[in-house]
Amino acid sequence: MRGRKAMRVGGLCGTNSLRSICGFAFAIAVSAASAQGVDTVLFNGKVMTVDTEFSIREAMAVADGKVFATGTTEAIKKLADGHTRLIDLGGRTVIPGLTDGHIHGVRAALTFGTEVNWIGVPSLKEALEKIRQAAAAQPAGSWIVVAGGWTEEQFSEKRRPSPQEVAEAAPQNPVYIQHLYDWLLLSPKAMETLNIHGDDDVTPGGKLDLGADDKPTGVIVAGGSALGKIFDKLPKPTLAQQVEGSKKFFREMSSLGITGIVDGGGVSMYPASYQAVFKLWHDKELTVRVAYHLCAPKPGSELADLQNLTQLLPQGFGDDMLHFNGPGEILIWADWTDGDITPDGKAKLAELLRWAAAKGYTIQLHWNPDRTVHDLLDVIEDINRDYPIAKLRWTVLHLYNASDDNLKRMKSLGLIWGVQDGLYFGGERLQQEVGVERARDMPRIATALKLGLVVAGGTDAHRVSSYNPFVSLQWYLDGTTIGGVTTRGEAEAPSRRQALEMYTKNPAFMANDDSWRGTLEAGKAADLAVLTADYMTAPVKEVGKIRSLLTMVGGRVVHAEGPFAALLPPTKQ
Repeated sequence: MRGRKAMRVGGLCGTNSLRSICGFAFAIAVSAASAQGVDTVLFNGKVMTVDTEFSIREAMAVADGKVFATGTTEAIKKLADGHTRLIDLGGRTVIPGLTDGHIHGVRAALTFGTEVNWIGVPSLKEALEKIRQAAAAQPAGSWIVVAGGWTEEQFSEKRRPSPQEVAEAAPQNPVYIQHLYDWLLLSPKAMETLNIHGDDDVTPGGKLDLGADDKPTGVIVAGGSALGKIFDKLPKPTLAQQVEGSKKFFREMSSLGITGIVDGGGVSMYPASYQAVFKLWHDKELTVRVAYHLCAPKPGSELADLQNLTQLLPQGFGDDMLHFNGPGEILIWADWTDGDITPDGKAKLAELLRWAAAKGYTIQLHWNPDRTVHDLLDVIEDINRDYPIAKLRWTVLHLYNASDDNLKRMKSLGLIWGVQDGLYFGGERLQQEVGVERARDMPRIATALKLGLVVAGGTDAHRVSSYNPFVSLQWYLDGTTIGGVTTRGEAEAPSRRQALEMYTKNPAFMANDDSWRGTLEAGKAADLAVLTADYMTAPVKEVGKIRSLLTMVGGRVVHAEGPFAALLPPTKQ
């Protein structure tokens, strides 16, 4: 598929004024369809093409894994022959398959089959019950891990678990429960197994909470670096478990209408971490398209390490299901002081980015806060004099408090802004930090879109948020946190169309795939999701509950339930 051209038939039989032209195009389409055969026709629905006109059709024909044509039910059904699979949509909405523009999906998938998942659990009582169930199902002494993706605001009790509650739920098991990148609870057996007794055992910067008896309670307050080092000490799933966990995670993605991800690499992602996803790719069992970035693995030798890792990885190396999308998201590790990059760090970053530009690499780059982003933009502006950055599709991630001036600088450089839904979990904390009024403008999504910036959506899951794209879409639309507090004002909200584009065509652009996927136009990949509710008309508060009833990747059914369950092929054992 990558780079190949396909005949465009487009929408058939639209307005009355184009009836004669449409009839001629339809005759050509029938002839072409007879020659190559239409595999699948989906009809009697609401097909949102997300083309430049945001056209809505009743039906769609698929041939050779691509959209062959869209149009009326009557016209498209005429393209079918005796071998065509006919799918009656029953009036349901079809959207292009969603792409998470920044997620740590490869990492999440490795342990997805062996972790306890608290994402979306509505009460602490139910969350603790999941721990009890895991303890009952697993041998004594085996680890129980909740790796993130939850916050106390989602629980009806509005609090985190206590050490005593966790110890009672799993008295014979070491338990690891991580909250975002700021807090960790270890059960007594976990503290003993990991040999953690004081602050020196949780460096850099970790602090142990002490009880009335001056002994550690099991609660550790720490940042991402310290938590990552502790997590790395946990037993690793076997390769077989990693493969099964990856299958399970990608099936979960498919059930939510996800057909692609842009993976940001991240902490603990070494070459061995990619073996499970590469095995699925090699065995042709991937059900989600993966564009992956490689993170600098350790501080001090970032450029040398990336140069070594990429010796056999030209930009775009791979195929339509998995390809290398450049370095990122962490490029420079240690050269920071109180959130500011040091002069030496800025020089290292400039050297690394200039190397990436010379190699033609796409970049994803983590950056917060706005007060320091001028350092990054100064570096990029200098490089842009020699290498046009807009052609490279570099992305600045996060930067939730981006100012108008810096958004304008980003636009002038042709940068992409990757905006994740982290404030869905952290909006209340933001209000405490900057005040209610300032928080109403964060992030400035509408402003960025008016400036013409490409804004791509995503979740940054699964340690710091839910991987559910519809939860993310709901937050883009209304700015309301998981705790029910509206922190961002309507003035900076995207429209429903814009939000959907942030999850379809824009991340496809970020992944260098926009020429052949991201919309349901003729000639593009038949990546689609048939939804449980109409995204365009459902109450905003209900958007987060939408799921996919039928998901196709390149015309292949990868998820089907309810009225479409019979379409799902047998699972390969």
